[in-house]
Amino acid sequence: MIDSAESRDYIDRMAENMNATFEHELKRLEKRVDALVRVCDQLQDENRSLKQRQDVLTSERANLLQKNEQVRARVEAMIGRLKAMEQGS
Repeated sequence: MIDSAESRDYIDRMAENMNATFEHELKRLEKRVDALVRVCDQLQDENRSLKQRQDVLTSERANLLQKNEQVRARVEAMIGRLKAMEQGS
């Protein structure tokens, strides 16, 4: 038969074992959370950088479209002048 002292010792050992397991699991989870926080930080930095790059590219595209339109208008004007010269000859 197990006396109360043995029973308390057994319960204490089980509690210590459970606490050690809990502490180990807690540290493991803490490391995972820290890793996730680092990944989130990296992704935020990357996202910020990509948004800035997108803004630059959008601006460059707008400038190129404007230049393209200007060149198209000039070419059309030249073609018009050439046709007028051809008809005048």
